[in-house]
Amino acid sequence: MADITVTNWFGNIVSHPQVVVDANSVEDIIAVVKDTVHYPSPVRAVGSNHSTSPCGTADGGTLIRMKMDQLLSIGPETLVAQAGATHLHMAKALREKGYQFYVNTEIGSLTAGSAACAGTKDASFEGEYGQVGSYIIGVKMVLANGSLLEVTEAAQPDLMKIVRSSYGLLGVVYEVTYKIRPLVPMAVHHTTYSLADFLKELPSLQASGYSMMYYMFPFADKITVEFRKYNPSATGEANCTAWAIRNHIWGTSGPKFGHDIEQNIAIPSIRYGIVDAFNASWRLTLENIVSSDYTHAPDQIIDYPPVSDDHRYTFSLFAFREENFPAAITDFYKFCNDYYQQKGYRSNLLYVGYRIAADQQSLLSYSYHGTVMTLDPVSTANPGWDEYLTAYNQFCSDRDGVPLFNQTANLTPAIMKKAVGDRLQVLGETRKKYDPDDRLLNQFFKPFLV
Repeated sequence: MADITVTNWFGNIVSHPQVVVDANSVEDIIAVVKDTVHYPSPVRAVGSNHSTSPCGTADGGTLIRMKMDQLLSIGPETLVAQAGATHLHMAKALREKGYQFYVNTEIGSLTAGSAACAGTKDASFEGEYGQVGSYIIGVKMVLANGSLLEVTEAAQPDLMKIVRSSYGLLGVVYEVTYKIRPLVPMAVHHTTYSLADFLKELPSLQASGYSMMYYMFPFADKITVEFRKYNPSATGEANCTAWAIRNHIWGTSGPKFGHDIEQNIAIPSIRYGIVDAFNASWRLTLENIVSSDYTHAPDQIIDYPPVSDDHRYTFSLFAFREENFPAAITDFYKFCNDYYQQKGYRSNLLYVGYRIAADQQSLLSYSYHGTVMTLDPVSTANPGWDEYLTAYNQFCSDRDGVPLFNQTANLTPAIMKKAVGDRLQVLGETRKKYDPDDRLLNQFFKPFLV
């Protein structure tokens, strides 16, 4: 059994558990955590395994693959689902009944269990949060000793905040309750700016009431901003084509193009000239086609295949306080160009970012101290990617960026501790209370929490 190899969805994070178990019931999970002989530590549970860090690895231990994926109830205000249910599946079921998530995050294979205890990202709508877990109001877990625990926002708000950023270290989540809302029309449009013009307009854009995601092009000195806003007065038929085109380019044809160009064009100047031309066409598509007064937010969710192929991509993330972002993005554009000149490496895709509202619903929220905007490189992991991420991490940390345990690659304890301070100690102390024998603690988390 020691020869078992499990990778994350992208394929670049490798784990070697001794045992892999498919959990089809709560009893399956209880049996695993209580039997230390047949199921060695650490015990880690995963859904689609889409994380870009080793947070779900179980080297030498037991990996639980969550197969419990039933939707248990959909009411006017809540959805209750088993932990293995995916966001795409849940969103479709909600839509049939006239409801939607508050946060319709891009990765459709995100499971309820992961969303309940790990970080996510999506541009916030006015007056709303941008992290999926902030709208999860209840979880049921199997603790490390096999006992069951239910935590709700209403009864245990402080513990619920810790659970939302616990990454399976307090217990194995098996049931999740979401706060949901009625399905409502949503308008979307895109505008491209030079970086200087974007920064000039940024204060008015921040005050406009629009949700903002953005696509960054440091080598063209451009940024394309996606503006979204609920539009309940929209009439006629919803536009389903706009998001379908965006999803296909963003989730399939774009990464495939980057992969193939990397494989077939050896001369960097030619290769990246072609990438830049593709990105220019991408900007035109966003501006002219992904634009409508009437779309639905769930249509943004992308249906990624269970097993990745040469259409896959990976990414990383750091968030910056909104007031510090103009300096951070200006430096970032220069950093990307300088790194390419000095090291010969640049991403073969693009860079994205999100504006995310201040949010203290989870202990390790990256917008804990105020609204943030992110700088997220995206790549097919072309040669030089890992080395670039090490430099990127230091660049971001030097500017007080805040990472995520599951979406920031090559993260170090020093960077994380600088970013979240004493909150990391609170997680460590709470984890120890619920798992004194380190049954659920893997090698990735040990340097951060012990």
